[in-house]
Amino acid sequence: MVVGDPKIARLLEHPAIWRGRSAAQRAGLPTGFAALDEYLPDGGWPRTGLIEFLVSRFGSGELTLLVPALATLTRAVAARWCVWVAPPLVPFAPALVSCGVVLDRVAVVGTFGARQDARFRADPGIDHPSKSRSPLLTTFSDQQDARFRGDPGIWAFEQTLGSGACDAVLGWLRLVKARDIRRLQLAAERGRTLGVLFRPRRAAREASAAVLRLSVEPLLAGVRLTILKGRSARRDALDLPWPGS
Repeated sequence: MVVGDPKIARLLEHPAIWRGRSAAQRAGLPTGFAALDEYLPDGGWPRTGLIEFLVSRFGSGELTLLVPALATLTRAVAARWCVWVAPPLVPFAPALVSCGVVLDRVAVVGTFGARQDARFRADPGIDHPSKSRSPLLTTFSDQQDARFRGDPGIWAFEQTLGSGACDAVLGWLRLVKARDIRRLQLAAERGRTLGVLFRPRRAAREASAAVLRLSVEPLLAGVRLTILKGRSARRDALDLPWPGS
């Protein structure tokens, strides 16, 4: 091996190659929280690969943890897409804009019923999927693909992760098996994309091929994070207060 060879250095950055923490420091994506950057194995979110947020209930602060990084990605000169797959609620555009997220780089894929359609119409900051010029902003139904009898969002998540067109893909899936997680991780590596999967906390007992798993518990003015799996020996909890609290 030639020391300093850029081709070797790029090869060693591949997420499929695991090395000792002291031997290979990866440049993570800054989270926007200094204490969290210090806590995470890569000094931030991994830029490639699948991570899991295990929450007792959705809305525990998991999106607040991600929004600063999404703002950074969407503001980049050569920004790719940031895609939300099957979110439980329609993203509130004004809140994302206030946090610095560029909406032109955001797409939503999911099932949109009449109630959600009304929310699109009520907020001029959100484009209805059927009127969007984005090929990634679309809808799917439970009957879209007979190969996926469980959650059609798994298919959409996997295809988007592996497309090579996205910097980040966030997914809320109902039914996920270990083999599905493995497929999603491989798709994220193939597309060189950060994949974020939100799952119920009870899934912590299940095996996972994700590169990072975090338990998220809401606190009065922040969250408690625990690394369940990652390129780190740390298993202590981090109590992270929200700014200004």
